[in-house]
Amino acid sequence: MMKTTVVGSYPVPLWLRVMSTRESLRDAILAVIKTQELAGIDVVADGELYRWDVNHAETNGMIDYFVKPLEGVQAKLATSQLDAWRAKPGNQFRAKPPGIVTGPIAAGTLNLADDYQLYRDLTTRPKKFTVTSPYMLAKMVANDYYKTLPELVMALADVLKSQIADVDAEIIQVDEANVTGNAEDGPLAAAGINRVLEGVKTEKAVHLCFGNYVGQTIQRGAYEKLITFLNALNADHLVLENARRPQHELERLKQVKPELGLGIGVIDIKDNEVESIDEVARRIEHAATVLGENRIHYVHPDCGFWMLPRSVADAKMRALVAGRDRFAGVA
Repeated sequence: MMKTTVVGSYPVPLWLRVMSTRESLRDAILAVIKTQELAGIDVVADGELYRWDVNHAETNGMIDYFVKPLEGVQAKLATSQLDAWRAKPGNQFRAKPPGIVTGPIAAGTLNLADDYQLYRDLTTRPKKFTVTSPYMLAKMVANDYYKTLPELVMALADVLKSQIADVDAEIIQVDEANVTGNAEDGPLAAAGINRVLEGVKTEKAVHLCFGNYVGQTIQRGAYEKLITFLNALNADHLVLENARRPQHELERLKQVKPELGLGIGVIDIKDNEVESIDEVARRIEHAATVLGENRIHYVHPDCGFWMLPRSVADAKMRALVAGRDRFAGVA
């Protein structure tokens, strides 16, 4: 039976916003995991809560958390540097970049293995651990050192590859939400992601979505332009946004190479309305009819839950599991 999972992020619990200590972070992650377990989620995540920072409370830290600790990155930009960054297309949804690259990139104080250890022993269920794609990071950061975008992407990829080498979660997932609007960069994005995945000793996943910034769709691309990119990935399965996408796009995914398992989004995270169990089951049935049930390894939300109220996120997880069970004929 196809498994249920989440993409990664979860709304930050109130007490973590008030008291951001390591103890309160552990308690928050434990609460997130238990909530997933009670909902019946098969493969759980840590909610990406270790990325919480009051200085970027309006985001889930998928850019800033990875960039700011790096050696070779400076936090403050001169006015001319900021103007140059703002002039680049695709950056309009941010007021400023997470930093500017001023020298050779190295890990600095980034320590993903330590972040994972906080979460590792809090559950006996299969776990996933997520990292942001080096291509997406390269597109968001200002750059005053590397001569080309590919050089920057691969430098970031090498750091991430070494960072996840000691993470033994059952699934390591690379998140990419920028190439969806820049399909011409597909070969570069795939090369960076594949370099990161070289360091993964367990199951390799790639999450692809069209942006999830306070309910907005940032990228205006289409799956039909991304098939070559998807087929270039050296992953075990994909984690795809589908619930909010046009239904005809499922037909395009039939072109994905058969050795790539498919994860299909059946929960819309850009809407506070909780799907009914029947609606989730219908979405799964439609995807299975188009793609073949054996192609679908996972069903999940379109993206992370970070922007939703906790009560809505929790209800959507319950609907996901119940809808999968109804489709499978076990409920």
